[in-house]
Amino acid sequence: MLSETNSPAFAPCPAPFNLAAHVLRHADETPDKVALAVLGLSGAERWSYARLKAAVLGTGAGLLQAGLTPGDRVLMRLGNTVEFPIAYLGAIAVGLVPVPTSSQLTEREVAGIIDTVSPGVILRDPAIACPATEIPVIGPDALDAMRSLPPADFDMGDPERMAYIIYTSGTSGTPRAVMHAHRAIWARQMMVDGWYGLRASDRVCHAGAFNWTYTLGTGLMDPWAAGATALIPEPGTDASRLPLLLKRHDATMFAAAPGVYRKFLKDGTPLDLPKLRHGLSAGEKLADTIRDAWATATGTEILEAYGMSECSTFISAAPGHQAPRGTLGYPQPGRRVAIIGTDGPVPLGEEGTIAIHRSDPGLMLGYLGAPEATAAKFQGDWYLTGDQGAMDDTGAIAYLGRADDMMNAGGFRVSPMEVEAVLNQHPGILQAAVTDIEVKADARLIMAFYTGPEALPDEDLHAFAKERLAGYKCPRGFFHLDALPTGANGKILRRELRPIYKARHGQA
Repeated sequence: MLSETNSPAFAPCPAPFNLAAHVLRHADETPDKVALAVLGLSGAERWSYARLKAAVLGTGAGLLQAGLTPGDRVLMRLGNTVEFPIAYLGAIAVGLVPVPTSSQLTEREVAGIIDTVSPGVILRDPAIACPATEIPVIGPDALDAMRSLPPADFDMGDPERMAYIIYTSGTSGTPRAVMHAHRAIWARQMMVDGWYGLRASDRVCHAGAFNWTYTLGTGLMDPWAAGATALIPEPGTDASRLPLLLKRHDATMFAAAPGVYRKFLKDGTPLDLPKLRHGLSAGEKLADTIRDAWATATGTEILEAYGMSECSTFISAAPGHQAPRGTLGYPQPGRRVAIIGTDGPVPLGEEGTIAIHRSDPGLMLGYLGAPEATAAKFQGDWYLTGDQGAMDDTGAIAYLGRADDMMNAGGFRVSPMEVEAVLNQHPGILQAAVTDIEVKADARLIMAFYTGPEALPDEDLHAFAKERLAGYKCPRGFFHLDALPTGANGKILRRELRPIYKARHGQA
């Protein structure tokens, strides 16, 4: 048998349709229910569904009054505040196309995004890096004032039209602008049963920042679309405080990247969380040691999910359908997933590239301004993730590594070529190569290796990288080599860098 699922196709997205209208579809029937609580140790800031909808549609009205028209792009340079999701949904509600970006990006990185996206306006917190530009800028005070404006109408239309753009690092080293349609939120319903087990009575706590797409989807939009309550710890909350907040606010689910779980479980103390049903993990591979420690501490399981910027999550564990040890889980019901070789799906048990069918309603529209890069990601009707895997006879998929050497840094996918392109600009470096290395159990960091006339001061290289790259992309260590490991064709063998690191640190 071949490594391919063939479950019934998910119901098509209705038309006309609007992503924000779908997210807020329960607001009128449960206006007084708490949609969002921002959790602090001294209390919580609460937003009812009625207040949230009014703020979203008021913001949409304000953006239109600022001279924008449906289809215009809105670059978001906002911090970790509730303004982020309100502005994001407000733009989508009136047919604008928001471009959420990490607050950690540098001015140079943002300048490249501006050149690609050509936004009609920039929503900017003055504390967030952004180059000088003639593009109109709307600040937090103006956005806050928009919330009280008379509400705009939802811009209903073709579910295939573009709704938002997010950025990812591609194998070429150039961050790609990923275009998503309004139907993307409709497709996330496959995650409700296929990953979350989400119900309207749930209280979902996500440990990430408001301006992270993982938080935006799993922590906010999915609970709201289900009529549930979203719980977000206030900015700066230490991981050691999370158990108290989860218990105090009756969280039924907890979502985070594996690194947060690692800090959460550091001292091995049992956690008394009587309302918690399970944890959720995505962003990078979850280690079995973390999974086991969580089960010991809480008596519940962590449900892992696999996905990417181009299609969110589509392989996962689910309540009552836990992933076999050593696997990511199962394709979610309604998804067509396969393990692809050179001639299509490979036999069960064989290694190939994890792929999802182009008919999936959650799949991207393509990369903005890069049709060739978009086409290169497909083999026939299959979108190739670039990650290697194998499917067993139960349909569970094991993750076997990244074919394109993509790195994970705190849940963010980072292209080594992007980091190398920056380091190679340094006058003292002839050639650089980077990879992520497991420096201790369940902790991976980006390390850089370089050739040049002499070893350079680490502090100089750190400063050089920090000026040009977001913090999560910056290498944590730099190692001078006489030569980088290469294959017969001269291509750098990044995986050979890990033994070099281990040899220098006396690791077996």
